[in-house]
Amino acid sequence: MKGFAVTDISAGRVSTPASVLRREVGLLALMLVSLGSIIGSGWLLGELTASSAAGGASVLSWVLAGAVMVLLALVHAELAATYPFTGGTARYPRIAFGAMAGFTAGWVGWLATATTAPIEVEAALSYLGHLRPGLVNTSGALTGQGLVIAVVLMAVFTVVNVLGVRWLAESNRIVMLWKIAVPVATVIVLLVVSFHPGNFTAGGFAPFGAHGVFAALPLGVIFALTGFEQAVQLGGESRNPQRDLPRAVIGAVLIGTVIYLGLEIAFIGSLNPANLLGGWAAPVGKGDFGPYATIATTLGLGWLTVILYTDAFLSPSGAGLVYVGTSARLSYAMGYSRQVPRSVARISKRGVPWVSLLISFVVGIICFLPFPSWQGFVGLVTSAVVLMYGFAPVTLMALRRSDPDRERPYRLKGAAVIAPLAFVAASEIIYWTAWPTVEKLLILVAAGLVIFGLYHAFGPHTDRRQPLDARSMLWILPWFIGLGLISYLGQYGGTGVIPPWVDLGVVAVFALAVFHLGERLALPPQRVAEQLLIEATEAAAESATR
Repeated sequence: MKGFAVTDISAGRVSTPASVLRREVGLLALMLVSLGSIIGSGWLLGELTASSAAGGASVLSWVLAGAVMVLLALVHAELAATYPFTGGTARYPRIAFGAMAGFTAGWVGWLATATTAPIEVEAALSYLGHLRPGLVNTSGALTGQGLVIAVVLMAVFTVVNVLGVRWLAESNRIVMLWKIAVPVATVIVLLVVSFHPGNFTAGGFAPFGAHGVFAALPLGVIFALTGFEQAVQLGGESRNPQRDLPRAVIGAVLIGTVIYLGLEIAFIGSLNPANLLGGWAAPVGKGDFGPYATIATTLGLGWLTVILYTDAFLSPSGAGLVYVGTSARLSYAMGYSRQVPRSVARISKRGVPWVSLLISFVVGIICFLPFPSWQGFVGLVTSAVVLMYGFAPVTLMALRRSDPDRERPYRLKGAAVIAPLAFVAASEIIYWTAWPTVEKLLILVAAGLVIFGLYHAFGPHTDRRQPLDARSMLWILPWFIGLGLISYLGQYGGTGVIPPWVDLGVVAVFALAVFHLGERLALPPQRVAEQLLIEATEAAAESATR
């Protein structure tokens, strides 16, 4: 295939592609790429949806979400430092479990990242519609004019990414200075100008109980804190991946959690107490979009209102820019591994996966049609992202078993406890997403497996097909199906057959059983070494330009 050379492991020959990814991204840029994904539309909407579901106890939702994300970031930090490959979340399971597991993880991750950019565009235009009516209708769907602007925005994101990873990192760096400053300033201003401590106990600190705290997580809280793995996806383009990737992902999660927690406290404290007399259904008093801008207007802070509406366009746009690029790295990884047509992994002379970028652009345009609003996207994307995260803890322990002598620049202490705990946490979050969303996610996963099976059976290069290693599905399929069954029978959108609290215990016990099964189904050391040799072909090509 033009632009790529063939890797022949049996003959001991490893050749490199003519066009390669370039290692040009440093620590600060990597951290800002992850933080740029974390601080998007979530900070403008997440606090409102969380407080509506959990009341004053929504602060606990953010603390819980932050703790879960730190656990998952720690797991990703060791994997990223040890195996610094572009599109890492798709490649780690493939190294540990083989082609079928790698595709499944990559497919779920790609679904999540490719649909997040349109989510951010939707949010940006929904806010912009307050200043320029006619972009969205009363239900939040894009009008014809809004759709045209949405397509233009997606095109701009794609062009910036096509220009090269340095353009992506530098443009994100500029936007991030603004994106961090605005929420921090908002917290300070609201705490100083209007803070009512009694708001936190309106109707009781936890008016909806623990159920509300958990239910708030998939309603924008987890979505807001996802994105730390974006630095991992650029692992093949990092200047010093072993040192910088762990610092980038952990640092981004910690900074993001502190900012969001501050925003929730400032949001609740600045609400008009009169709006809470009838409960938490409409704490701002009106509308689903622009809650901070509404509060600022009510308080007479016109200058802050202008800044918030400006940021309401820039923050989601900045996150959309990042997600177009990182979703392309995931499809690139699957193309490079021949899990999808190899042409998907074509690299331009500027060192970017241009075919994957065009695919992300087209998918983003399509997503504007079936999911016309921010709310229509967020639950499904949250469950897909967390499902992708869930592969990492099992993969980490499996690779420690099958690749024990590998140098690990960052070695997670207490991984034997942290990894299964992170997997249980991911499974609980998927359960809390509610059955209707879990059902849709499982249908999309099944569709992806059908596509993979057809391509594997009838695609080109059948003489060089690698083994499916379908034994990995002995833990992946039970995990998916079991979560779906528990969700259907549970308390979150299900039939309610499993009693409250018992349902959480069932998910935890089930997840631990799946975790230990998956850990033992890893490929043997020789096969892992072969998989790593394949990945090292690309790593060698990337290093050649350093």
